[in-house]
Formats: sequence, C-alpha cells, structure tokens
Amino acid sequence: MSQGLMIIGAGGHGRVVADMAKRAGKYQKIAFLDDGAPSAEFPYPCLGKSSDAEKFLNTYDFVVAIGNCSVRKRIMEQLEQLGASFATVIAPDAVISEDVMIGAGTVICPGVVVNTGAILGKGVVLNTCCSVDHDCEIGDYCHVAVGAHICGTVSVAPLCWVGAGATVINNVNLCAQCFIGAGAVVLHSIATPGTYAGVPAKQIKQEEQP
Repeated sequence: MSQGLMIIGAGGHGRVVADMAKRAGKYQKIAFLDDGAPSAEFPYPCLGKSSDAEKFLNTYDFVVAIGNCSVRKRIMEQLEQLGASFATVIAPDAVISEDVMIGAGTVICPGVVVNTGAILGKGVVLNTCCSVDHDCEIGDYCHVAVGAHICGTVSVAPLCWVGAGATVINNVNLCAQCFIGAGAVVLHSIATPGTYAGVPAKQIKQEEQP
C-alpha cells in the first residue's frame, strides 16, 4: 500500500476517480480538496481548498479530477511548482496494452481500451468506455469523453476535448485546443483550433477553449 491519494475536484468525476482508486486497492486513504462545499452526504473527507495542497505534499499523491482541460492544466502546473507527486489512476477493468506509455496524473476510467503503441501524455482523461487504438498519441491534458473512439495512428495535440460518442478515424491529426462535439465523426486532419461538430465534423466556432 502506498501513501494517501488526494483528489482535487469533488464533483461526479472526482467520485468516479475515488471509486477506481478504492477498487484498485493501492491507497490506504483517499481525501479531497475542493473550492466549493461538498454536501453533508459526501462519502470522503474533504480537507480544504485546492490552495491548501501544499499542506499535504508529504503524505499524499495528487490527481486533478476536473474535466475541463484548461483548468486541469492550470492546477497541475501549480502542483508541479510545489513539487507534488502525481498519481496515475487506472480502473481495474480497463484494458491497456503492456507497451502503452502513460504520463503522470492521467486517469483511465472503467471500460476503456488502449491498444499497443499508444502514448498518453500527462493529465489525460480517458473517460468511461472510450477507446484509443494502436499507435495513437494523446497529448497533455486532453479529455476523451464517454464512449468516444480514437482509431489507429491518430495524433491528438494537447488540450483537446473529444466529445461523448465521437469518432476520430485513423491516420489523422488534431491540432491543439480542438473541441470535437458529441457524436461527431472526424474524417480529416484539423489544423485550426475551434469547435467541430457533425458527420462529417465541420468547424462551427473558432478558438474554442475546451
């Protein structure tokens, strides 16, 4: 058993991360930091706000359980400056090839499949039942949402959001800060940041921040 796990973000995603960590059995204790006020029924101790992280550097590993890519990046960079140790939290039923490279602070949820040769950056979220096929590269702080599918040999630059049920076909590249809408199908590489939706996916808004 390792030291404790400190989860920043006490929303629904945070509870999912806590459940995954609990089932994996790696941590003796699980606690939260959140800038809001969790309900009285919240099942884990909330020990303060995100600004209190420095108090727990010696006794907890950290994971940022916030879906928004830019916010997750900002908080992780603040923790890096403090010298925090990051946890990688992986659901016990995720299927991950042995040669997959996984960056610090990444979260891989139940039902996820990551195939051989894939590279996952730091602070990535692979949400429930999504898939990342062979030889893909998912950049830092990306979020692949519930049920989305990244086909083989795809490069996704940092700070991208691939929405629920979306599909990115094989051999394409997504530039940084792409927001792919739910159910969209990306058939061609994207070189301009923004929001893309539809089948096939087309740009509907420029410079959207995930």
